Amino acid sequence: MLVILLAGPLTAQTNARQEKFQKLPLGAIKPAGWIKEQMQKDMAGFVGNLDQLVPSLINDPIYGEGRLHKHSKAKDLGNLKSGDAAGDDQYQWWNSETQSNWWDGYIRNAFLLNDSSAIEKSRKHVQAILATQDSDGYLGIYDRELRYHFSAENGELWSKTTLYRGLLAYYECTKDPKTWLALVRTVDNVMQNYPVNQSDPFYAGTGFSGGVAHGLTFTDVLDKMFQLTGNAKYREYAVFLYRNFSQNLNSEKDVQLPNILNPEYKLQCHGVHTYEHLRPLILAAYASGSKELSNALDIYESRIKHVTTLTGAAIGDEWIGGRTASSSSTGYEYCSLHELMDSYTVLFQKSGAHTNGDVVENIFYNAAQGSRDPDHSCIAYLKTDNSYEMLGTKNGEAEPGRNQTRYKYSPVHQDVAVCCSPNAGRITPYFIQSTWMKEKDSVLVAALLAPTIVNTSIKNIPIQIEERTAYPYQQQFSFIIKADRSVQFTLKIRKPDWATAIQTKEHYKLEQGFIVIRRKFSQNDRIDIKLITRVMVKEDLEHKKYFSYGPLVYAMPIKAKKQMGRVYLPGFEDWMYSPVSKTHYDYVQNNAAHYSNGKILLQLKNTSTKKIEKTTLVPFGTTILRQVSFK
Repeated sequence: MLVILLAGPLTAQTNARQEKFQKLPLGAIKPAGWIKEQMQKDMAGFVGNLDQLVPSLINDPIYGEGRLHKHSKAKDLGNLKSGDAAGDDQYQWWNSETQSNWWDGYIRNAFLLNDSSAIEKSRKHVQAILATQDSDGYLGIYDRELRYHFSAENGELWSKTTLYRGLLAYYECTKDPKTWLALVRTVDNVMQNYPVNQSDPFYAGTGFSGGVAHGLTFTDVLDKMFQLTGNAKYREYAVFLYRNFSQNLNSEKDVQLPNILNPEYKLQCHGVHTYEHLRPLILAAYASGSKELSNALDIYESRIKHVTTLTGAAIGDEWIGGRTASSSSTGYEYCSLHELMDSYTVLFQKSGAHTNGDVVENIFYNAAQGSRDPDHSCIAYLKTDNSYEMLGTKNGEAEPGRNQTRYKYSPVHQDVAVCCSPNAGRITPYFIQSTWMKEKDSVLVAALLAPTIVNTSIKNIPIQIEERTAYPYQQQFSFIIKADRSVQFTLKIRKPDWATAIQTKEHYKLEQGFIVIRRKFSQNDRIDIKLITRVMVKEDLEHKKYFSYGPLVYAMPIKAKKQMGRVYLPGFEDWMYSPVSKTHYDYVQNNAAHYSNGKILLQLKNTSTKKIEKTTLVPFGTTILRQVSFK
């Protein structure tokens, strides 16, 4: 049973919008099938070994004896700093992000996989962190003279956000009362030192303030604290943070309310900020019940769609710059993929709109899988949908004044920043945690489709459902239900927009994008469902054609020669890829596209020979070099 220690009295918030679904505790949903296997490989690879690959970054005692003070200098992180617009201030707090995001992913992977050695390692880490907490509850990276007293770039709230998310994950999995008490005290410490309407936590002068802007995601912590306690003070504080952020000059200004409400404004800032800031806006809109903020949320969503490709990848290379998404000329950062996906899981949970599930699956199954090296334990820092080479630059395009190295595969990417690799370790656990949700006590929702096992209770009766499937590579599902005794409940299964028909022996209704099955389930029960689809041709913002089947986008793989780069440890290297051929293809109307054994067979026009050729497309997520859009 969940241990709940309230940090204060419950307060009513009559204007708050009701949230549709409730997330289950971390650990209630476990991965199965191919996702579990991939997570295990990641833990044996770069996700589980980043502390060995960059020990000076992960082991920096920045939360303890190495706390920052007035005379602290920027740290040498081993990166080239080429093309950075941020200056040196960010390099003081940067290690807090690297190590805490890594630990967050590590802890979640450990418990979701029941990895006993990784769980023990996580326990020791949490104990060491809790030992750094001051008597007043402060848990962070600054000494007493600096903390909460800033007039320029800093990482106060951001370093706390990344750390506390991992601690909350550990608490949800262990119910450890010491961890919970530490969290209650340290969040209270923030709220006491940055009091509502009497402080200015996002004032940072006129310079670059990326760390300050990242700190707006402290609302992630507040949202989880509210979910665990029901104490409205956490949501009320989240509204204050968003309002204060909107009132201050900041270099990452896309989400500021005046800019959202300005119809002439275009997204222009650092992509990862823009997409993670969707979450604070969502929380502020729901917690306040403000029509103005709800309208702003709708506007912000529509702007994000304008900078997103059909694989779910939003511009993040690294600044959006008022551009429109392009399959070849705009790249996306792995950090941006995680943050945008996480934002849509939050929106899905609060709104209940089934279309948000489609967005989440698109990002995870297409863009995110398509930024992994299928043959080595590493990921791309930056990637484009049409990926014609991965030799450091964007499809060979030179960037004046910048030594671009981001377009390659690496377990670390230390020459740029060790941020994408930690986030690549977070994305799958965050996805898994949102696959199942609840709507009231007697409605269980299969929100995101994936091979998983969920353990929960309905009307105080323990129940387990195993979702057996090879999805997204197949569209057949068996839900194996085991309960202590027969129980009446409702099972909702999200119907993706691509599904043209449903095959099942179950009696069901379609309600607001969900397959709804209401009946009494026996102790050992089973539901079999198949979703029917067809090859679909989609058009992007540039009027180029994409092919999809079910949830997957398909691409033409380009044969490549690989080249090994930096070696960190045996088995952990950078990899670059050059094309064997530079032949590209155009779309033809009568292409005879059809699906066969996991591939799309069709005809396309060879742009070199001008001839129509039979070609084969494979799932986007299995490719390295590829062409996915066709004129």
